[in-house]
Amino acid sequence: MGSPRPPAEPSAGRRREPASLPPAPDVDTTVSARDLLIKSWPGWLFIGATLVKAVVAVIRSIVEPPTVVQVLSSIATIGLAISVGYFVWRLFLLVKRRLLWRVRRKLIVSYIFIGVVPALLLVGFFVLGAWVLLLNVSAYLFKDGYDDVVRNATLPADAAAAEIGRSPAGARETLERIQRNGAAGLRYPMLAMAFIPAAGGEVIRAGEWEHVEMPPSIPDWVLSKPDPFVGTIALAPDSRGESELVVRVVRGASRGGRRIGSVLVDVPIEGQMIDRLHETTGVKAASVRIGPVDQAGNDPRGELRNTSVQSESLFRQSVTFLDAVDWTTGETRRATVLLTYRPQELYQKVSRAQSTQLGPVTLSQGILLVVIVVGILFLVIELIALIMGLALARSITSSVHQLFLGTERVRYGDFTHRITINTKDQLGELATSFNQMTASIENLLQTAAEKKRLEEELRIARQIQMSLLPRGPVEVPGLGVTALCVPAREVGGDYYDFFPLPDDRLGVLIADVAGKGTSAALYMAELKGLVLSLSQIYQSPRQLLIEVNRIISANLDSRSFITMTYAVLDLGKSIMTYARAGHTPLIYLPAGASSRRDAQVLTPDGLVLGLRIDGAEQKFAELLQEERITLHTGDVIVLYTDGITEAMNVDSDLFGESRLSRIVEEHGHLDSGALRERILREIEAFVGAADQHDDMTMILMKVERAAAARVAV
Repeated sequence: MGSPRPPAEPSAGRRREPASLPPAPDVDTTVSARDLLIKSWPGWLFIGATLVKAVVAVIRSIVEPPTVVQVLSSIATIGLAISVGYFVWRLFLLVKRRLLWRVRRKLIVSYIFIGVVPALLLVGFFVLGAWVLLLNVSAYLFKDGYDDVVRNATLPADAAAAEIGRSPAGARETLERIQRNGAAGLRYPMLAMAFIPAAGGEVIRAGEWEHVEMPPSIPDWVLSKPDPFVGTIALAPDSRGESELVVRVVRGASRGGRRIGSVLVDVPIEGQMIDRLHETTGVKAASVRIGPVDQAGNDPRGELRNTSVQSESLFRQSVTFLDAVDWTTGETRRATVLLTYRPQELYQKVSRAQSTQLGPVTLSQGILLVVIVVGILFLVIELIALIMGLALARSITSSVHQLFLGTERVRYGDFTHRITINTKDQLGELATSFNQMTASIENLLQTAAEKKRLEEELRIARQIQMSLLPRGPVEVPGLGVTALCVPAREVGGDYYDFFPLPDDRLGVLIADVAGKGTSAALYMAELKGLVLSLSQIYQSPRQLLIEVNRIISANLDSRSFITMTYAVLDLGKSIMTYARAGHTPLIYLPAGASSRRDAQVLTPDGLVLGLRIDGAEQKFAELLQEERITLHTGDVIVLYTDGITEAMNVDSDLFGESRLSRIVEEHGHLDSGALRERILREIEAFVGAADQHDDMTMILMKVERAAAARVAV
């Protein structure tokens, strides 16, 4: 079906553009200047005030005018100002209605201001841009140089930690040697190092520790981190509120897999280090203040201008922020660093990478020359802007017409239409944006169709997945069974099943495939086929899981694994044999005469299935345990996946195994179906409005006197 046809553009012979525009209002033409002066109250006021001022001027030339004459002169001055203001207002309305009525005239008037106002705005813009650029470049150069100091400080720490780990007895010689080499090689004369034993004892140090008292131990917040500490600490502020920064690195020294101590490296940012940073970056740190500025309600620029460098000009100051850590508490605070610089030094630092000689000038000089030429061209363009006004007006009229036609085509649903405007101005950019917008809308429509197709595929995949779960009742004399599986997405990774076994036994399986989506469903199907076939061969749950792990580990993706619990119930012998491969625990509520029974959380050892690492198969067989339970009438057994116990509410609190066990204890006297509904209601009440983040699967089995049981899904 074709797109609706847009309205046709009027032909040249039928175009009546001048007649289509309403004429300019000529209200003011009915009142001439003579009539306005003689027949209106402002004109009468103007004439009267002028005569009074003339008479007063004659009197003043002869004698000193009396008080009454002076009052009349003041009143005449006010009347003259009112009448002149009225005439100016009428003149403004006349110019507005006559000159600015047509769009073309508005464009012409606007081009009059193009030669002056935009030039001033652009100059101001470039001045502001240069200031912002200097602020950012200076802050970036300083931060980059400071980061180099932090990175370099890790080198002696890593070297010392490694050597001390290999030879703890020579820790002092190692520390002193690395400190000397680091101070000389890195040009960090104030480099200070220390080795703090983990079990107490003498702290070995090297270098000058004049900037701060050497810490006798490593704080707990540092030792609790999995990664070593690399960062900045701030010393206590002086009487002026200024502080000093210290780059600190902590590396753990280990021997035989045991941490024997920590190597601490300090690089104070003072004196020679500040000069070193100034030499490498062209920016000098003037002062440091600790703490978020907004907490005190002060502007950082206003606060820092009160320092000793307040005489610097606006274009020679900058500010940057660093994260400083309180060494005692581990609290991160903001360090506000006032920077000073010279614009010419910054330009030399930045242009140093462009020092390649290109003929008589370098690349940076060539770029500067290009900027100057562009500035001259800009002035020339500004001078000829008035001459180009009419041509631009015509071009704008044509471009607006093309945009109108394009919007009409889009209004009728034709998103394939593109506007062709061969101009390199804002209207051309507007046409490009319009074309991009229509293309984006077209792509969105295609994306919506593709999304609908994918949703349909996921719906079919979910149907396939649900078809893998038990669909009919399982007849087991003396056992009541109920189960549920609620995927978190269209296709989930949880799976449960029941396998009738010889000798009136029942195999029960619950598993959780890592991940979601179609890949998890495919692994689930593979697992179902394996267990279905192997359950007829292996009577022992442990042997079955070992064989499943051997087969499926060769087919699983290296990033995937499966947790699984498999149990065999023999009600004829009143025994349940089970094994757990990394799955969530089982909850077993034994029968009892009292109304209050304690649930047992059964957690036999077992590794997850499908790990593709060296020795995983042997380790799986070694760790896997098989246990037995003697069953009695009234016993309750609950198998579940982590989506049950890890259901979260809006506060990110977990439902938990203890809460699930308590519910089973309190309501274990109910049949399996009623107990399932009770658990579901408790989970829904706990989760509230929070989204389900994982699949929820659960199997409840209760030993009954009834002869048959049904699986509710």
